[in-house]
Amino acid sequence: MQNIYTDLALEMAEQLSGGQGGSDSGIDGVEISVENNEVHDIKVTVVQITNDAGEAAMGKPRGNYITIESPEIMVNNVEAHEEIISILANKLAELTKGIKKSGGSTLVIGLGNRDVTPDALGPKVVSKVLVTRHIMESLPQELAGGLAPLCALAPGVMGTTGIETAEVVRGLVEHIKPALVICIDALAARKISRINQTIQLADTGISPGAGVGNKRMSLNQQSLGIPVIAIGVPTVTDVATFVNDAMDLFLSEMSESTPESLQDGAKFFDMLQKLEDRDKYAIIRNILQPYVGNMFVTPKEIGEVVGWLANIIANSINIATHEGISREDINRFMY
Repeated sequence: MQNIYTDLALEMAEQLSGGQGGSDSGIDGVEISVENNEVHDIKVTVVQITNDAGEAAMGKPRGNYITIESPEIMVNNVEAHEEIISILANKLAELTKGIKKSGGSTLVIGLGNRDVTPDALGPKVVSKVLVTRHIMESLPQELAGGLAPLCALAPGVMGTTGIETAEVVRGLVEHIKPALVICIDALAARKISRINQTIQLADTGISPGAGVGNKRMSLNQQSLGIPVIAIGVPTVTDVATFVNDAMDLFLSEMSESTPESLQDGAKFFDMLQKLEDRDKYAIIRNILQPYVGNMFVTPKEIGEVVGWLANIIANSINIATHEGISREDINRFMY
């Protein structure tokens, strides 16, 4: 039976462990640790895939997958956003510490279509990162010590350029020879509650278009020859998942407070509730397929939220890359 699709390693681990949270995944080769920041309701979960068994079970390459979750991402809470920026910048710095010691520039790639709002996160981040590679030699000494060479590009999507994104990035890597590539892309989530409220950071690379079921050539160390960090945010979920979650809420409500006139149907509601998520999802998807096809949905406030997310991710990259300057300094340079 087909698994419910998700780009989040955390959600895949939850599916495999029967929805159990916490650090005991029960999956061979998968280790999970959780940190909570109660001040701004921020939860950080680290999923580590450590061996071949973990790779096979998760369907993802071994490495580190760091998930930052907070409902405050979706509201204009400056203090919460600053805390999330700090956490993401620190995690990114940890993953790239050894790489940056080798010197060389950082190449930031904003994946996605800037003309489609839920897919515009990557290009928006690129417009806000502090690019310095072209001016490093001419910077005064007092600034050069705090900045690192960084360049950025939003290569567009194959549907509008006719060029495979991986081909563009591979050409850039061969020409400018960066030490590190950071890719930003929109993802898809299993749980509606995680849409626009979750940031995933991974040191295993990314497959452009995966969030909408349109995988292209992967961008990773195997394809590019250098380390690739991926930062993604789930901005969409497929319509079958949306209906599945709505049905779960309906069944839960009906089984707990079934009207007297429908008492005979209570057992039916209980039976549906006991179906595995994968089975319910498969049934719903088969029913909907002739009518809506492979449709994805996103919240109506997506435009505003993508702008906040772009600021959070761009500032995190700026702080982690340019270690000698603060967030206030970057804001003066960029906004």
